[in-house]
Amino acid sequence: MAARLAQALLALLAFAAPAAAQDCVTVDDFSKGKIGQFPPDWEPRKDSGRDVYSIQEMDGLRFLRALAKNLGIQAARKYEWDPKAYPMLAWSWRPVEFPAGSDERQSKTNDSAVAVYAVFPHTPWSVKTLKYIWSAVVPVGTRLSSSAGLTQVLVIRNGTDQKGGWMEERVNVYEDYKKFFDASETPKAAGIAVLTDSDDTKSTSQGDYANFRLCKP
Repeated sequence: MAARLAQALLALLAFAAPAAAQDCVTVDDFSKGKIGQFPPDWEPRKDSGRDVYSIQEMDGLRFLRALAKNLGIQAARKYEWDPKAYPMLAWSWRPVEFPAGSDERQSKTNDSAVAVYAVFPHTPWSVKTLKYIWSAVVPVGTRLSSSAGLTQVLVIRNGTDQKGGWMEERVNVYEDYKKFFDASETPKAAGIAVLTDSDDTKSTSQGDYANFRLCKP
């Protein structure tokens, strides 16, 4: 009986796996580009950000490593998609070194080891963003805002006890945009961005990002 049940489960998994893979599209898995260099298809907000972010590989996994010393510079990848069709943004990340004394609720300590943005067009000179962070101390579910409300922040993971371990995340940017910006509909997204920063705490911050994907519900 147990053997038959195991065989049935294996058959079910074999059938379900291809369908699950088809439900997601890859935004970037960092398979392109050279190890140790800034990733192709990405742009830093300032040129000095090219020294912050680099492609690395460990145990067969390609990822983006960020090491910021008294800096706060985003790196972004343009990638237009319709959140109505692919509402879920998924990725893996791990904080390696939290900025000393960081607390995103205060302007003087507003640094994060890892943060991911979904970027949306707003005006010719500005964007709206959903920012998801792993905070050292701020409780999960806390909402914050910056850039005169154009950036809406949500803490989706917190604590330092899992530092150095990869965690998988999945957020519904379609619903979050409507809720956080009090909008009736979510526009097409323009891309994604990451930020590992330490400029406010005048310290060092380090984190890794991998496997950015867009998924159906």
